[in-house]
Amino acid sequence: MKHLRTTLGPKSKSELGMILPHEHVFVDLRTPDQPGYAEADIDDVVRLMAPEIERIKKLGVTALVECSTGGVGRRADIDLAVSLATDFPIVVPTGNYREPWIPEWVRQASEKELETWMLRELTEQIDETGFQAGWIKLSAGDDGMTALETKILRAAARAAAQTDAVIGSHTIRGRVVMDQLDVIEAEGYRADRFISIHTQEEKDFAYNVAVAERGAWIEYDHVGRGGDNEVAELVIKALEAGCGDRLLLSHDRGWFDPALPMGGLPKPYTHLSTVLLPELKRRGVDDRTLMRLTHDNPFEAFAR
Repeated sequence: MKHLRTTLGPKSKSELGMILPHEHVFVDLRTPDQPGYAEADIDDVVRLMAPEIERIKKLGVTALVECSTGGVGRRADIDLAVSLATDFPIVVPTGNYREPWIPEWVRQASEKELETWMLRELTEQIDETGFQAGWIKLSAGDDGMTALETKILRAAARAAAQTDAVIGSHTIRGRVVMDQLDVIEAEGYRADRFISIHTQEEKDFAYNVAVAERGAWIEYDHVGRGGDNEVAELVIKALEAGCGDRLLLSHDRGWFDPALPMGGLPKPYTHLSTVLLPELKRRGVDDRTLMRLTHDNPFEAFAR
């Protein structure tokens, strides 16, 4: 039986309902060499972010996926504190972001060392938190992968192949996604265990379809950030193109930012539930399809 690996332990499909597949609780977009990088008082983060979690719990959301990875301020201990304060499961990644958000130790590590690190976090625990990483998050440059980003991806594919973990990548161009899938398959892993994050940023819709037809997940994660009409039309276009079984929807919102006073002002995770889903239903998308997009697909993408 497959489970979602969360801050509160493994969760089966029967224990879960709606899942948000791309959100952030804590992010630091400064590079890791900057003073104060990823530093915050845990109580301050809980104070700011717990109310945002409580709002979506009331809307029937049962888990969210934290997308802050190495290089952009991943703090698994903070994710755990927010999770425990709200009794709400959070799925936290291993892996590392793209250049220039790559810490020196990752730059110097061999592929084998990176594979071993990710494998440990996927099968044992992240740092000393007591919970396993649920997936692998990385990224690639807009114009193509650098040698360092390719090294991280190869290591990720090898760790994922041993655990059935999904690899998600912040990749803007569809042709770069195709290159990433080539690398993953060359390492003996599968395209259907890859998430093309920010797929909406590739304006050539044919690439959206091509990535889904190759077996990968496509993710429209600008709900509440893009115009509601624009987002709804894109979702329906993907459904009409036969991509409904490979489509994920989320906000890419939150979050506590340690570069801002008291973490800044978070953006809520509610827009999908309160605006987009009713709008899609108004436009004729049936309840079964909406359930697939918000319950079934996120679980199938991240569970292992």
